[in-house]
Amino acid sequence: MKLIYLSSLIFLFLLPGFTPADPIDNVASLLKEGNTKELAKLFAPSIEISLMDDENIYSQAQATLILDKFFARNKPKGIKLLHKVNSSANYRFGVFILTTDNGLYRVAFTLKGSDEKMNIIELRIENEKVK
Repeated sequence: MKLIYLSSLIFLFLLPGFTPADPIDNVASLLKEGNTKELAKLFAPSIEISLMDDENIYSQAQATLILDKFFARNKPKGIKLLHKVNSSANYRFGVFILTTDNGLYRVAFTLKGSDEKMNIIELRIENEKVK
């Protein structure tokens, strides 16, 4: 009888591991790694990027090159959540502080789509003013 309870208890501990990953946390993890190759797979066909004072709409390939240059100059060391909005099924928004070897940056991004496929439609990276 104890064996049945033990196996049920183990199953309950494993159950939360099967929940789908939050798209915001997934993007944050890729930013922390500086993994532009995997991040680019989440880009919408055209994405609005604001990097410091330069703001424009780019294709996936152009956006990847821009982020590659940014991460080549600023190696990520860590990331900290500031704000997350995931109350809508079609839109998600996250704001993080990215710690790099050259300082702190505020990173904000917007995801749009359905639960099956969320695409990054906007990415903003700016210097963190408050320390």
